Amino acid sequence: MEDEAGSATEQAPAPQLRRRLGRADLRAVPEARRALRELLRTWGRPGRSEIAELLTSELVTNAVVHTDHDALLTATVGPRGLRVEVRDFVGRRPRLRVPNADDGTNGRGLFLVQSLADAWGVRVHGVGKAVWFELDAGVA
Repeated sequence: MEDEAGSATEQAPAPQLRRRLGRADLRAVPEARRALRELLRTWGRPGRSEIAELLTSELVTNAVVHTDHDALLTATVGPRGLRVEVRDFVGRRPRLRVPNADDGTNGRGLFLVQSLADAWGVRVHGVGKAVWFELDAGVA
């Protein structure tokens, strides 16, 4: 990009969080929430930040409970909103289930993601998958 004087200007990189999640380490869940909260402090969307923390907790919990490998959390704040992705190294795709009263407290994670995120999905990569969600900046 060039400014009016014709010299190149650099665009500041989008604020980003990258965190390795140890396998079967449930301490990763509150640590991910704290790190995300720090990243989102300047986002200026408090209601959306709370949703982002909840949905991130769900994806991180799924990665550390349902896989036998490390995972990688990436969260990026851009002009259009927030994108959070949890990448693991297990090719098995997650199942979206509609929870019922017999499920207790399990099985609601992806249902929450589907219900509260503006977009979400699963992206398959070489030896695993990435489950992601997005929250738009323009939505209150």
